[in-house]
Amino acid sequence: MSKQCPNVPPENQTIVLAVDIGGSHVKILTSAPDAKPLRMDSGPKMTANQMVDAVKTLASGLYYDVVSIGFPGPTRTNRALLEPVHLGKGWLDADFAASFGKPAKLVNDALMQAIGSYSGGRMLFLGLGTGLGAALVLENVAHPLELAHMPYRKSRSFEDYVGEAGLRRRGKKKWRASVFDVVEKLQAAMLPDYIVIGGGNIEMLDELPKNCRRGGNLHAFEGGFRLWQDKIVFA
Repeated sequence: MSKQCPNVPPENQTIVLAVDIGGSHVKILTSAPDAKPLRMDSGPKMTANQMVDAVKTLASGLYYDVVSIGFPGPTRTNRALLEPVHLGKGWLDADFAASFGKPAKLVNDALMQAIGSYSGGRMLFLGLGTGLGAALVLENVAHPLELAHMPYRKSRSFEDYVGEAGLRRRGKKKWRASVFDVVEKLQAAMLPDYIVIGGGNIEMLDELPKNCRRGGNLHAFEGGFRLWQDKIVFA
């Protein structure tokens, strides 16, 4: 994909570079006017250093003041707590502020997309992608949820049924039925005002479960911008 022209930031406006890391692609977008998303492949061998190098290459010539990173795993205080399941190694000790030479915030990728999807009240976010991402936002208090590997059926997890591997193994019809069942169970447990379903595989759902809204990958970028722009509290 062709590079964007260098950004010229509006006066007194902080420009955010939002980075959305997935098991298949790394995508970036700045908060500058008329900016367009860019992406490259990731995959099971991508290390933290390789991700930084890839993002710097994609963002070459772009202006940005700060960086937001959506990471596919649990995080705390801008650090990864576990190595990601669907990527390479070297994430636990990564200092992204130092690597980018800019202030940086690292949050769970589902949480970043949830923040970008939030419109008030009590919202549950579910991300259908390589795995299953989840987050809860309650009156501007955001909390990532690690639901993907909880037991579900036949000694398998939620992610085994509604993640990418479950879609390939069981086919679209059974996968969709599992999505509806998982949503019903989580809705009964957490009593959200509404559920936003996002992630790359949302396009596989022609219809949504009751009380659900369709999310989009661009909401992850919006969440990255809001990390620096809004008063979001992390539980």
